[in-house]
Amino acid sequence: MRNGPGSRKLRIRIAFAAATVIGLSAAALTALPAAAADESIAIRYRQGGAGGDQAAPWFTVVNTGATSVPLSQVKVRYYFKADPGASYRYACDWAVRGCTQVTGTFGTLANPTATADRYLEVGFTPGAGSLAPGADTGDVQLRFHRSDWQSLDQSDDYSFGPAQTTYGDWAKVTATIEGVQVWGTAPAGNEPTPTPPATQTGPTPTTPTTTDPLPTGPTTPSPDRGVLFDDFDYARHSDPALAAHGWTIRSGGGGPGVTGATWAPENVTFAKQGANSIMTLRTSTAGSAASTRQAEVHTGVRKFKNGTYAARVRLADTPTSGPDGDHLVQSFFTINDLTAPMADDYAEYDFEYLPNGGWGEPANVLYTTSWETFRPDPWEAVNQHTEARTSQAGWHDLVLTIDDTALVYYLDGKEFARHDARYLPERPMSIHFNQWLIDLTGQISTAPRAYEEQVDYVLHVKDQVLTPAQVAAKVTAYRTTGTAFEDSVPAS
Repeated sequence: MRNGPGSRKLRIRIAFAAATVIGLSAAALTALPAAAADESIAIRYRQGGAGGDQAAPWFTVVNTGATSVPLSQVKVRYYFKADPGASYRYACDWAVRGCTQVTGTFGTLANPTATADRYLEVGFTPGAGSLAPGADTGDVQLRFHRSDWQSLDQSDDYSFGPAQTTYGDWAKVTATIEGVQVWGTAPAGNEPTPTPPATQTGPTPTTPTTTDPLPTGPTTPSPDRGVLFDDFDYARHSDPALAAHGWTIRSGGGGPGVTGATWAPENVTFAKQGANSIMTLRTSTAGSAASTRQAEVHTGVRKFKNGTYAARVRLADTPTSGPDGDHLVQSFFTINDLTAPMADDYAEYDFEYLPNGGWGEPANVLYTTSWETFRPDPWEAVNQHTEARTSQAGWHDLVLTIDDTALVYYLDGKEFARHDARYLPERPMSIHFNQWLIDLTGQISTAPRAYEEQVDYVLHVKDQVLTPAQVAAKVTAYRTTGTAFEDSVPAS
């Protein structure tokens, strides 16, 4: 979801804070849980470079146990203290098993310390294979930097080891196998909780009828699948329950949109409307970058891939106050990171509404866009998009389904777009809502004005393709039982 589906200029939303990798002695290792006594790994780390504006944590995973370990079951966490207001970008520069087999996601610690409030979690895809006893992954060379390319302060990062210039055991990073910690020491109060592996079963197809004979129809909801549901029943943007439920409200600067604009957490509010709680994202400006304040809410980890995504969203054609005409984007989307220009494991799927046009459009337009990849400079985009050039003011039920054959977008219960299998995701993604200004040319007034996008709920059902009617029934069931939040989607 950059600046438009076709030849739009680059816009990258950074949803996560980043990390560095660091060390301790092997003596500081936590004891192996009994459940993993025959599975053991060690993390060897080195600082890959010294740069003021980026960090270069390199590591290798070693199987020190007696049985083979699938790398897709291994997670490595590197802990750090985020710079105030900063957002970050992660990249894999090189890996023996291939950078496309390495994943990086960012999270927030439940119990921040003086040296850590965030972590980078590194994992592997099934394509990375397994480690036999005594084997290692070889180099995994990672890099991250602030999205604004300002200098990094790593001096207070828990896992940072500037003197570690050659590979060695490093216990200030932790490692888990299927959720059971087998290596390292986490910052105090943040020890991982063992998580039993999720039971995976195939989706159950609906029974074909004479009017629906296709064997690949929507699947029936099943209680043993991972689900994220949130009714957004919170008090304010600083409500601790938001972070506890995995949400991040963006702050600071950076793209997309107007250079110099601010992402303002206080522009995200919550209030009751009838029986439901509504989340409001507010964008305000007085015609200058300094006065422009935008809003974004996103999940703190990337763990969503195939399945059903749904939200009820209120789009607006006019501001709540002040003169109209700004080139505004109101959106609901899912995305992962671009690891390199034209990387084929990038993924992004957008609902974007432009009430006053922009990106070359003269008036309101709704885009659904499925991204394969892009190159920022010189600009090159590979995507498929569908658009409707008509007003979408009001409440809408937005649904996206992803299986192994296609991406299907629904608007208010009707199919809006169907995009090709070439755009299917290879890696997990995060879920976002945001509202922002493309530029300041749509309305040149210096009078203050404000726009609002509202969200009633969000739902993701892992690995199941639901119809819009099934989505509505599932949401009604949650509300009937008084369930305002559930997240049973396993970490990727």
